[in-house]
Amino acid sequence: QVHLVESGGGLVQAGGSLRLSCVISGRPFSYYATGWFRQAPGKEREFVAAISWSGVATYYADSVKGRFTISRDDARNTVYLHMLSLKPEDTGSYYCTAAGIQRGGDGFYRPFNSWGQGTQVTVSS
Repeated sequence: QVHLVESGGGLVQAGGSLRLSCVISGRPFSYYATGWFRQAPGKEREFVAAISWSGVATYYADSVKGRFTISRDDARNTVYLHMLSLKPEDTGSYYCTAAGIQRGGDGFYRPFNSWGQGTQVTVSS
């Protein structure tokens, strides 16, 4: 089973920066893409950024383009979200997710989709 644990959230003033980390465990012999979503109080969870299995392709929500950067370090089994020029509207719980295929003990690959518990980001004006 694949487990994800986020960290790096906190309270920051508008214009500040944060780096979120997501450590992925339990993923031997797996191929997956990873991404970040966020959810503000009273709102639906929304897409923020994603990165392909190879790390070559990245995708961003229009609201964060040019300010956020997603990256992955497979040696550390970690995905990062670098957030610059933060705005109060960036406030919310940030969730890491991984989706792909994983080889089981029987040698067959099966799909999986896992989520972390989230880390809170609060941007004050």
